[in-house]
Amino acid sequence: MQDARFIHAGDAAAFGPTKATKADLFRGESLFVGLNCFEPGQSQRIHSHAGADKFYLVMSGKARITVGAETAVAEAGTVVWCPADVPHGVEEALERTVILVAIAPPPETR
Repeated sequence: MQDARFIHAGDAAAFGPTKATKADLFRGESLFVGLNCFEPGQSQRIHSHAGADKFYLVMSGKARITVGAETAVAEAGTVVWCPADVPHGVEEALERTVILVAIAPPPETR
């Protein structure tokens, strides 16, 4: 994670052949921002964040994303809102996809 106020998010994008990758961009006391990078066919399990809202901004590519009972294909420029405690995840990347992720408050570090 960089200790800077201005960064180019695309510089942190990295892809793994067998599973999606993550890169932390910023982690403050009240907000976390990172990248999730997917090759076609990769996914992120359905999960939720107790007491924490989250959004995905699809920066490039296209993926099928689920929030609660709704699933839709999101492509570059789409913002996906995931309210606190609502299950969500990336069902499948349909092409190489980079998603900016923000969670407030940040997830606990273990």
